[in-house]
Amino acid sequence: MTDWEDDPFEAAAEQSLSARAMAARPAPYLDDLNPEQRRAVETLDGPVLMLAGAGTGKTKALTTRIAHLLNTGRAQPNEILAVTFTNKAAREMKNRVGRHVGGVIEGMPWLGTFHSLCNRLLRRHAEIVDLKSNFTILDTDDQIRLLKQLIQAENIDEKRWPPRLLASIIDNWKNRGWTPDKLPASEAGAFNHRGPELYDAYQKRLITLNAVDFGDLLLHVLTIFQTCPDILEKYQRWFRYILVDEYQDTNVAQYLWLRLLAQGHRNICCVGDDDQSIYGWRGAEVGNILRFEKDFPGATVIRLEQNYRSTSHILAAASGVIAANEDRLGKTLWTEAEGGEKVRLIGHWDGDEEARWIGEEVEAYQRGTRGLDPIGLNEQAILVRASFQMRAFEDRFLTIGMPYRVIGGPRFYERMEIRDAMAYFRVVVSPDDDLAFERIVNTPKRGLGDKALATINSFARENGVSMMDAARTVVADGGIKGKGGKNLDELIRGFDRWRAIMRWSAQPGLQDDDVIDVDEPMPERPAGLDAPLSHIELAELVLEDSGYTAHWQNDKTPEAPGRLENLKELIRALEEFENLQGFLEHVALVMSNDTEDSAEKVTIMTLHAAKGLEFPVVFLPGWEDGLFPSQRSMDETGLKGLEEERRLAYVGITRAERHCTISFAANRQTYGQWNSQMPSRFIDELPQEHVDVLTPPGLYGGGFGAAATASPAAQMMRGSDLMEKASKADVYNSPGWARLQKNSGRRSMRAPSEARNMVIDAAATPAFELGERVFHQKFGYGTIAAFEGDKLTIDFEKAGQKKVVASYVTAANEVPF
Repeated sequence: MTDWEDDPFEAAAEQSLSARAMAARPAPYLDDLNPEQRRAVETLDGPVLMLAGAGTGKTKALTTRIAHLLNTGRAQPNEILAVTFTNKAAREMKNRVGRHVGGVIEGMPWLGTFHSLCNRLLRRHAEIVDLKSNFTILDTDDQIRLLKQLIQAENIDEKRWPPRLLASIIDNWKNRGWTPDKLPASEAGAFNHRGPELYDAYQKRLITLNAVDFGDLLLHVLTIFQTCPDILEKYQRWFRYILVDEYQDTNVAQYLWLRLLAQGHRNICCVGDDDQSIYGWRGAEVGNILRFEKDFPGATVIRLEQNYRSTSHILAAASGVIAANEDRLGKTLWTEAEGGEKVRLIGHWDGDEEARWIGEEVEAYQRGTRGLDPIGLNEQAILVRASFQMRAFEDRFLTIGMPYRVIGGPRFYERMEIRDAMAYFRVVVSPDDDLAFERIVNTPKRGLGDKALATINSFARENGVSMMDAARTVVADGGIKGKGGKNLDELIRGFDRWRAIMRWSAQPGLQDDDVIDVDEPMPERPAGLDAPLSHIELAELVLEDSGYTAHWQNDKTPEAPGRLENLKELIRALEEFENLQGFLEHVALVMSNDTEDSAEKVTIMTLHAAKGLEFPVVFLPGWEDGLFPSQRSMDETGLKGLEEERRLAYVGITRAERHCTISFAANRQTYGQWNSQMPSRFIDELPQEHVDVLTPPGLYGGGFGAAATASPAAQMMRGSDLMEKASKADVYNSPGWARLQKNSGRRSMRAPSEARNMVIDAAATPAFELGERVFHQKFGYGTIAAFEGDKLTIDFEKAGQKKVVASYVTAANEVPF
């Protein structure tokens, strides 16, 4: 163990006594603070919760508080523990403190992230948890590889129970401060009831390797503090003041670590905003900040509510939404800035129309043609709830040549699952595409190792043939045997069949010379195929028969649902092209044309990635129930999930400085299926007096352009030129508009209700009537008994009463058989 008497940290603490006796120096930095910020800076003793709303200058208040501690002699740099969540935030904090005290801060060794600070502490006391001080920190790939070895050693089917799932489970346990011997009984069933024993084996293996993962850095230090009171007491005395940034994002282990350190002097200042706690899916506990006053009786709560970022309309809209959350400490943002534009709200017929309109608005802001000063692309952002939404905007921007950047992940067509899927399509169109074939020949896993792939490559080079032909010959000659050979043969037969289907299905249009090689004999009808398949249906068939869709359906990692959504969006993108080859050419051309860097680019990112950022212009598309709030989030965690989604909406709105536009679509298409969308329930919560509704009347009310005079939307739009524009069919020429035109003569959509003083005609009900006879693919014929939002209660003739989503049923008189 460390020799306490010779510890330089202790010596520095002793030297600081004389410094604290010095008179406090002048503090001009306090003059630049508002009253509440100054109160937060000068309240130095005891527990303090700085409840800082979006854009209220919390970083300024936090860094000024550190400077004040140093400037008044209350503490020396090495006596302050300041915790952030990112290295970037730590560097910025250190630089700001230096400016306040007149130069670069020497020392402050305990300002950093949870992981970096715990790494230093653990290396001091590694032997207590059976490690050496030179332990290795495993990255994610190393962690997965080690878990895979343990799973294989236990003869567990890793396809059904993948290592990434186990890694996610273990990370969650560590985030909650649970060592293997402290797992609650409720966790016994995890990972097919094998999780606890594998966790124990994993931890023992890490000790043998003298290694830790990121979760261990905190967990081991927590264990040391809980089992060695003398060490804990020492650090409690050393760290005279504790400051924590983004407290609402702490997990249970981080919370316990901080509480232990603050038990003595209780000089802990936590800065955060319960309304911006949006990372529950990765372990953050909003309850940590909500119960601060219970954890630290007598705590001072200081609300920073003066916003320096946004207009009053934007703040009022954000406050109106977040007020619907029950579990919150409560605050009201305000600004001294007057005027500004109201939050704009507009509905579109479908997602393509939404992307087109936003693209035009971005250009209008850039050129200053909206009657405003020009606003550059760098100052505009599109914030989406789900990554698959980016595709429509990327396609639109690539088409019109607008530079853009994607933050927080690769661009849509650069994502792994999209590249995999398009590699399948490329081989179907061109069997000689070796790069594409090599990418997917063992994706998903087909039992082909490096030796098998080397055999195929070698045969292809020696004989001057494609890898597809080489694989065909090698398998036929028995060069690759066993499970790998069988699966490879099945894949080759699959490609032969898919290409035959494509060529036979294209025969009616022989002008498609770019699809059918005129030198090849005309194909016969593939066995089992009664009718031609569209290129969209073929793409779905390829992904399903190849096992690629099932690969992600069976994957239990947190990323899998998002990858499936992206694959659905890829299929959706095919609708705009006549065939697979045309689509592949389009993607290749637009991506290659986007190589030139540009100083100005519009930003596309998810709402989660946008936290902490701000832009003069913000677009918030896709505000539809099921998309935002996310249906999956609500299904998994109920009310808790809904409230986190609402906090995410609050974060999105408060990213805007001057202009904020919220939009939604009445129709979205997934896997070739049109689905009528319900506007987000968050739209109902926007205060009407701070919203400018641009939605054309009739979006939910029947014939396009019909005067829905009773709705607030129509009343607010009177006199607007949108009325005239909306009445022209050539303005809304998207597939959704065409579909609505086609269906309008058969039956009109039910008029929306006006519950809860809605801003727009939002709560549209399905396009059916009570008592109407309908057909469902699985349950057969039935009669509608009740409506509940977009769900129907149907009395089926054979299956009994069921609740189904309206988009899955068809009017009985429209069934084509």
